[in-house]
Amino acid sequence: MSSKLVSRQDTRMALIQAGTEVMLGKGYTNTGIQEVLSALGVPKGSFYHYFESKESFAVAIVQHLDHDQTADMLRILRNTEQTPLQRLKTYCELHKQAMLSQECRKGCLLGLLSQEMADQNETLRRELSSIWDKRLDILAACIEEGQAAGEIRTDCAPRKLASVFNCGWNGAVMHSKAAKNPEALDAFIELMFDHFFIAGSSASCKQPQSI
Repeated sequence: MSSKLVSRQDTRMALIQAGTEVMLGKGYTNTGIQEVLSALGVPKGSFYHYFESKESFAVAIVQHLDHDQTADMLRILRNTEQTPLQRLKTYCELHKQAMLSQECRKGCLLGLLSQEMADQNETLRRELSSIWDKRLDILAACIEEGQAAGEIRTDCAPRKLASVFNCGWNGAVMHSKAAKNPEALDAFIELMFDHFFIAGSSASCKQPQSI
């Protein structure tokens, strides 16, 4: 691989990383391309060599985050040295520690963009929706394994439990970011792993009877 090609790849990645930091703080709408370029000392003309538009830039950022975060998720949730329920708790605890290291300030860019852009940009909405679906599949696979092992309740379908887990966790992350403390994360972890997931839990996922 030529040094010129390596340099181009490095510049593209530097733009993605800088763009990620800016969007975490300002969101998509308030992120200016010039701000990202100025942080790196990259001329504006060069930006369009790597990305067709701000939208394609955001898609590249989302795809890069998804690649890294999915690899991390699979590493934790397919770790056979722990039981499935332990893996799910480890997933939460590790991300809680990451939030604490950032003083509960940054949160998850994919979640932030989902809130901001779902009704504003169809391209980003589709990309983000696909990512969330994939993550539900990964979570559901771990939950199904836990059900087979008898440590996770079986009265709910794995994907339904995965959806509750995913929505609850992301909500707790947003709450912790707003409050600038981990209380919501702690409450989620306690209730999810000491009560909701436990086999024989009194809570039910069945549809209520119509009146």
